[in-house]
Amino acid sequence: MQRYWSRVTQQLTPYVPGEQPKIDGLVKLNTNENPYGPSPKALEAIRQATGDGLRRYPDPDASAFKAALARHHELALEQVFVGNSSDEVLAHTFVGLLKHDLPLLFPDITYSFYPVYCGLYGIQYQEVPLTHDLSIQVEDYLRPNGGIIFPNPNAPTGRLLSLEQIERVVAGNPDSVVVVDEAYIDFGGQSASTLINHYPNLLVVQTLSKSRALAGLRVGYALGQAHLIEGLERVKSSFNSYPLDSLAIAGATAAIEDTAHFQQTCKAIMQSRERLTLALQGLGFEVIPSAANFVFARKPGHAGADLLAALRERKVIVRHFSHARIADYLRITVGTESECQALVEALKAILSA
Repeated sequence: MQRYWSRVTQQLTPYVPGEQPKIDGLVKLNTNENPYGPSPKALEAIRQATGDGLRRYPDPDASAFKAALARHHELALEQVFVGNSSDEVLAHTFVGLLKHDLPLLFPDITYSFYPVYCGLYGIQYQEVPLTHDLSIQVEDYLRPNGGIIFPNPNAPTGRLLSLEQIERVVAGNPDSVVVVDEAYIDFGGQSASTLINHYPNLLVVQTLSKSRALAGLRVGYALGQAHLIEGLERVKSSFNSYPLDSLAIAGATAAIEDTAHFQQTCKAIMQSRERLTLALQGLGFEVIPSAANFVFARKPGHAGADLLAALRERKVIVRHFSHARIADYLRITVGTESECQALVEALKAILSA
């Protein structure tokens, strides 16, 4: 009955999220979830917000959360935008700031939601090839465009651009918006939010799903000069006037304010990432340097899809992408020490078989 679909719907190729299987004893390292859980203060704030107040609509402006973000990033309230996950924030960004006559630029290997949004909103785009070592080359983005977007660190590679490299891209494109998608920035990079007051064309997008361990709450935000945020607010208010619910506002605000828990868990993940990288290299894997909460690795002489299937037989799941240039790579979430060890032991058994 697809005859009832619109032409746009018929032409879409939807984004495919990582699976969430229900398997007992599973070692789940496929969706870059934080293994250490949310801030206890965030959980308590959610509990406190659960009550008779839920019969009321939430604060449409999420004022408390915006204020916490403004303090955390040392920005003004009018420089903060919030939404239901960074995916929704990105959706508003695509239609509100990145739909222009010239094509949008983003890497050929990157977050696969970008071309989906382009299809949904009718945005022309050009994929810019990564270099031979799967790096973003700044000079490739210094050309006419209708906007630029890329993750930093990039996904699924984990490679990081320095703040100086980010600034070169932003400064080199004064007539278009440059969006830096910082879903993983807290695991080893420096946020470009420190550049916002210097560049009117820079938008930084972050999420509480990774470093704040609130993937189930679905909270994201954007930072930029007031004119960019106003554009996003116009789109949001034309789409959903109450984007964040009361529980999300309470939990997200407390999570941002709990700096100690945030720093402790990020440090633990970065330490585990280094140990996992060394263990994989000890098994003969090539591992791309990562500044994210995952590693991107391949074993020469072994197909990525075959390793994926063999790991699954041992109740370990990781992520695999079919793009030709990275088909032999596996993206492996950094889990707890025991989860990482289970992965390594499974790979040892597979490679020795």
